[in-house]
Amino acid sequence: MISFQLRLLNFGLRMVEKRYLAGVDHPKNARSRLLFQSKYFFRRAKDVQYEAGELGGIRVLWANPQTDGPVLLYFHGGAYQLGAPETHMHWVGELAKRAGVRAVLPDYRLAPENPFPAAVEDAMASYRALMETTNPADIILGGDSAGGGLALGLLHSIIAEGLPVPAGVVTYSPWTDLTASGASLQFNANADPLLPAQRIAEIGAEYLNGADPQTPSASPLFGKFPNAPPVYIHVGSTEVLLDDARRMAERLREFGARVELQIDNQTPHVLPMFFGAAPESTRAIIDGARFIDSLGTAVSTKDN
Repeated sequence: MISFQLRLLNFGLRMVEKRYLAGVDHPKNARSRLLFQSKYFFRRAKDVQYEAGELGGIRVLWANPQTDGPVLLYFHGGAYQLGAPETHMHWVGELAKRAGVRAVLPDYRLAPENPFPAAVEDAMASYRALMETTNPADIILGGDSAGGGLALGLLHSIIAEGLPVPAGVVTYSPWTDLTASGASLQFNANADPLLPAQRIAEIGAEYLNGADPQTPSASPLFGKFPNAPPVYIHVGSTEVLLDDARRMAERLREFGARVELQIDNQTPHVLPMFFGAAPESTRAIIDGARFIDSLGTAVSTKDN
């Protein structure tokens, strides 16, 4: 059973947002719309402070900056074309508060103005800069949708380059396969209340700008993850990206990673973004915070 609030949320998303995303003709229009929505319609976390900063030459927004200890390096979603720290801080701050950590959200470069690998380069630059002040055992990577794929792609690059790995990774509805080969793109096309399946391949191609869609930093599903840290993946059962999440979990497990895959019934893409609109969205944040807290043994090995 799903809550009455979730039924209303799904109906509203299907009637308004899915139709808009199916027809929007330029990402700049969607960017300004999402920023407006996040400012006036999304519920904000209580008792969370925010502070602007810079990390590796990239503008960032800190949540819970006064908290000591672990840091959640979080990459916002938005199909690599829209979104910003300000569009996601309302619920990432809640996640950080419940997990008892700081969060930092980089304002990475967006396509089509800055196609692949610009976002990947910014992600790595932010991780390298954070390592200068924070033990990697105190860093948790995170992200949703494209940002979830970016976090997992960054993990692949960290491992491939022999850098110290973070304590773990927490993702919501990660976009992990830019080849658009997941079966759920077809069987969930009508059921997904938010994402128009017909635009996934198109937007992925715009981001790649001619690059191989199987490049692991763009599509971590095709990466190798020896000695990967624990990973949390949350996704809805009716999402078109359901198979991106399920197959990514299987891929990580092939390399021995501990993966917690949470599939919630009929929940929309990036459920925590709708924090406060339905009890399921709050539970998704609580589950992510619990996972971060479960990394306590690794995080406690900090050696400053």
